[in-house]
Amino acid sequence: MSDSRTTLQDLKAKMAEFVRERDWEQFHTPKNLSMSIAIEAAELMEHFQWLTVEQSKNLSPDALVDIGEELADIVIYSLSLANTLGLDMADTVLAKMEKNIRKYPSEQVRGKSHKYTYYKDAVAGDDNREPEI
Repeated sequence: MSDSRTTLQDLKAKMAEFVRERDWEQFHTPKNLSMSIAIEAAELMEHFQWLTVEQSKNLSPDALVDIGEELADIVIYSLSLANTLGLDMADTVLAKMEKNIRKYPSEQVRGKSHKYTYYKDAVAGDDNREPEI
C-alpha cells in the first residue's frame, strides 16, 4: 500500500476492522477520539519543541520514523472519528479546501501568513493594520 494506490476508504475500512476486531467501538466516541487526536498532536509537537527552524527541516532518519508514527496516530484517530461520525473525508476535505480558497485568495495572500480576517479588513480598506497573532 502506498499513498498513490491507497484510498481514504481503504484506510477507513482498515481502521473500522481494527476497532471492530477488538470490540473498541464502545470506547471510540467522538469525545474520546477528539481528545486522542489532541493528545497525539501534542506528542508530535514534542519532537519539535526545542529545535530551531533549521533543525526541524533536517531531521535524522530515526527522528523521521518517530515523527511518522505520531503523525500516523493522528491520522488513525481522525479516520476512526470520521467512521464514528459517518463523515466522508474526501468530501469534507475538498469542501474545506474550497472554503480556504475563498478565504485566502492566492493573488492576495501569496507569501503572507496572516489570519483570513486580516485580508477581509484589507479589502475593506484597512491595509495598514497589524496582523492578529
